[in-house]
Amino acid sequence: MSAFQIPQKMKALVKKQEGPSYSYVEIEVPEPGDGEVLIRVDAVAICGSDIALYNWDNVARVIATVPFIPGHECAGTVVKCGPNADIPLGTKVGVENHFFCGSCYQCLNEDGAICLNMGQYGHGKKTQHGGCSEYSIVPAKYLYRLTRDLDAEQIAMLEPLGVAHNAIERLHVRGQDILVIGCGPVGLMAQAVAKALGAKRVVAVDVEDSKLELAKTIGADVTVNSKQTDLKQFIAEFTNGVGMDRVCECSGASAMVNASCSFLRKGGYIGLVGLPKQPLHVENVLQDIIFKALTLKTVHGRLIFHTWEQSEALVADGKINVKAVISHRFPMSQFEEAFKTLFSGEACKIVIDPSK
Repeated sequence: MSAFQIPQKMKALVKKQEGPSYSYVEIEVPEPGDGEVLIRVDAVAICGSDIALYNWDNVARVIATVPFIPGHECAGTVVKCGPNADIPLGTKVGVENHFFCGSCYQCLNEDGAICLNMGQYGHGKKTQHGGCSEYSIVPAKYLYRLTRDLDAEQIAMLEPLGVAHNAIERLHVRGQDILVIGCGPVGLMAQAVAKALGAKRVVAVDVEDSKLELAKTIGADVTVNSKQTDLKQFIAEFTNGVGMDRVCECSGASAMVNASCSFLRKGGYIGLVGLPKQPLHVENVLQDIIFKALTLKTVHGRLIFHTWEQSEALVADGKINVKAVISHRFPMSQFEEAFKTLFSGEACKIVIDPSK
């Protein structure tokens, strides 16, 4: 029995068929099965990848399967457990949206974050459930149980913060100068993580002054508008011709990804986080890659559950203010306005309240 009053019906966004937008509908509250948990969704954030799902473009056809409920950056409260699910009622949780299989080579070698048979919460891959609903079903093994006192918005932000943390941790930034390209939500959080993990100087790059102003409040020591400043010349002067110790590319702009290695010093580290939409081309392969003896790191999601633990601690200890990247908040009933705001380019991170 559940100690929570659970209604029979709930509101949810549903992608019923291929095509743009979602249906805002009332559906039955689902019942948790074996190993599953019913959570009350307290907050859900919109990710850049949700643009593809909303529009149902070619990317969406690869990463998602209809029908499904969107929303993978999710904070919830456990309100009911199915058989063999042992999470206490009332537990605050985040959802690890990479649903690892547990039996492939990666999973058996403690690398479930890049599972060969991965499903995705909020994408219709192995589950039709997602966070854009008042209640949601999640297998217990994919829930991160909070150990510190964070609110719903902070918990929802742990998923994208985890991507930034995973990238920055791999770059070994302590005592190093780092260039972070792109001041979207993950880029901004990468700057904050870099500073929290001991980077010497954090340089933020973007083409919009408003984003660079936000970067100054989050973790950047220096900001550069690459539309107004020759970035390669700036780096040469900033580093006395040596090059940056570390580069974290979060913009996904092909021109920037292509040029990123040229910004790096010999023996430096580069992390690719942004998602390029075009083929990559490096002009000077010998000078910018081979002869630099560089280290390239890429990430897909978080290390389960190491990254969650580290990210939770940084937020709880006040070392990172994840709410600083939240620019808009909407009730779920106004989802069209929320996506319109996202498409406008005016938003940083949007959080939705499924209860309204």
